[in-house]
Amino acid sequence: MTAAPHSSLFPQAPDSADAVLEGLDPEQREVATALRGPVCVLAGAGTGKTRAITHRIAYGVRAGILPPSSVLAVTFTNRAAGEMRGRLRQLGAQGVQARTFHSAALRQLQYFWPKAVGGSMPRLVDRKIQLVADAAAACRIRLDRGELRDATAEIEWSKVTQTVPADYALAAAKAGRETPRDPAEIAQLYAAYEDLKRHRSVIDFEDVLLLTVAVLQDRHDIADQVRSQYQHFVVDEYQDVSPLQQRLLELWLGDREDLCVVGDASQTIYSFTGATPDHLLDFRARHPGATVVKLVRDYRSTPQVVRLANGLLAQARGRAADHRLELVSQRPPGPEPEFTDHPDEPAEAESTARRIHDLIAAGVPAAGIAVLFRTNSQSETYEQALADVGVPYQLRGAERFFDRPEVRKAGVALRGAARFGVNDSLLDDAVDLPSQVRAVLSGEGWTPQPPAGSGAVRERWESLAALVNLAQDFAAARPGATLGDLVAELDERAGAQHAPTVQGVTLASLHSAKGLEWDVVFLVGVAEGMIPITYARTDEQIEEERRLLYVGVTRARERLHISWALSRSPGGRASRRPSRFLDGLRPGSGAGGAGRATAGGAGGVERGLTARRSGPEPLPRRAQRTPARCRVCGRTLTEAGEMKLMRCEDCPSDMDEGLYERLREWRADQAQRSGQPAFCVFTDKTLMAIAESVPDDDRELARIPGVGLRKLRRYGADVLALCAGREPAGGADDD
Repeated sequence: MTAAPHSSLFPQAPDSADAVLEGLDPEQREVATALRGPVCVLAGAGTGKTRAITHRIAYGVRAGILPPSSVLAVTFTNRAAGEMRGRLRQLGAQGVQARTFHSAALRQLQYFWPKAVGGSMPRLVDRKIQLVADAAAACRIRLDRGELRDATAEIEWSKVTQTVPADYALAAAKAGRETPRDPAEIAQLYAAYEDLKRHRSVIDFEDVLLLTVAVLQDRHDIADQVRSQYQHFVVDEYQDVSPLQQRLLELWLGDREDLCVVGDASQTIYSFTGATPDHLLDFRARHPGATVVKLVRDYRSTPQVVRLANGLLAQARGRAADHRLELVSQRPPGPEPEFTDHPDEPAEAESTARRIHDLIAAGVPAAGIAVLFRTNSQSETYEQALADVGVPYQLRGAERFFDRPEVRKAGVALRGAARFGVNDSLLDDAVDLPSQVRAVLSGEGWTPQPPAGSGAVRERWESLAALVNLAQDFAAARPGATLGDLVAELDERAGAQHAPTVQGVTLASLHSAKGLEWDVVFLVGVAEGMIPITYARTDEQIEEERRLLYVGVTRARERLHISWALSRSPGGRASRRPSRFLDGLRPGSGAGGAGRATAGGAGGVERGLTARRSGPEPLPRRAQRTPARCRVCGRTLTEAGEMKLMRCEDCPSDMDEGLYERLREWRADQAQRSGQPAFCVFTDKTLMAIAESVPDDDRELARIPGVGLRKLRRYGADVLALCAGREPAGGADDD
């Protein structure tokens, strides 16, 4: 008898530290071996960023460089944290903490609360929407269901951007937010919500971060204790960090620089929650000695899908677009993306369902197919269309796998069998772990063949089948594993919400599809008014909608179908047109989006400023970071433009007007020489910051946000000459 092959879900751990590095490409290996100092990984979609950072941690642990208990890896979802823990365990790096920001902060807050505050910690509420409703009633503000949800989101945004109720109206106006009610009413509601929480002795998830920040700021002894525990930090999806999360990270770090951040500005799609890519894009400015590694080898998608994704970003504008990564597919060629219009939305859904039915009949697994849409309200039409043709589906963002009643009951049954199995007649004929699981779950409704049709019965069967399949993979990877071992695995997965694969077509919004991938993706409803959505009006909002479509395109491994409806209802006027983002990319829509040259396109490694300097004097270590405050009035700054100037927009400026005009003239000359827009040299805000601070040397110039290493090398001598009142040399060395 030959040994069962090891499942990809549960592979054998490498037998040495060097073996951890096997199979990594050159850039991934750079990430894995850069274990000291600040490291910034710019990772395009499908380039193996999770692989790179988990192998980095595992290599450091296995080589004896990083004590596992000193490492804190932070990401944004329980699923991602669970996946990271699983990968680290597979690589033999047990003991590393991999958590979400909230989970890590909550753990610290619970531990230090008695010492920092005293007594019991207030109860944490899972859902704040009822509290917001009660606060609205207390203020006599009538909100419908949609307004209640939107008002709750405004409160969450205010807290993660560290905006108090009194400042809400001004902050919302500055951020260009579409408020669900009059800003003064939202501010009143926000204040009442905070009062109600205090009265009921409860806290919400944002409070967990705010209170942890407060404890670490106010109690230096506690901050020192946390810093002595964690000395090495890894932050995934760094483009999604909010100002509050960034502040917490700074307090964890103190004055140290053993930090690795990973992100992609082109996948910034959560700005409405307070997330900003500025922390990622300004990383080199804050850490001049940082090593920057760019991952552009795309292992997920075919060249045809990657070409479309690159074309989308080639037409983008703005700061994130200036740092885009041009992906290079590593996969064999596949079919060209398909573009289809339909007379109306029901016809689009019916056609999509029929095509999916045919794909499954041809052997494509249902779990390898996804239908992605812009808004959750589009889901119902596709649920009905798939049910009509007998295709099973799962709705992502609905009830979590381990919260489903049938999964909870199955867990109880498996736990009981693990404890008393010798006396269970169901297990008499079960010879191995998979057969034991099949026997136990047969009592819960699992059958070898799926039930006919769809609906609730089929969904319950799919949940149980996912547990059966997980047991088979688990047993293949761990020969001799017992039912008790599997129960322990399920408990760990439940805690991390790391669900097994359910055999059904995935229906998901573009936002909830982030971080996932499928063999076949149907992007539906890609029409003006939907992508970009109607209420996206500013340039920044339009560009975020473009990035959202980019995220959808890059979910596809092999086949991509993009469709839209010419009218909403049957018989309606065919007035809709495909999304402007497809102009030049779909057949018959003009010249292709070949892509404009950008500084961030190629992959590779950039060493830190410290390593490049030829002079004997090293760059000084950063002082311990504090919140950015206005140097005139002292208010905490959260807007990127204000942080560049280190003052509020409304506070008086001490700018050298003459220097500012000379810098603008010089910038215009540089832009003309290089054939690029002036803002690509330096933005107006950066020139203003230079004219206000008048730096004397490259170290002072490098501290100004927006300067960075590349521009320092290219333009630093000219800028410093202008600041000193001299004429610039008149040229710039190419990178």
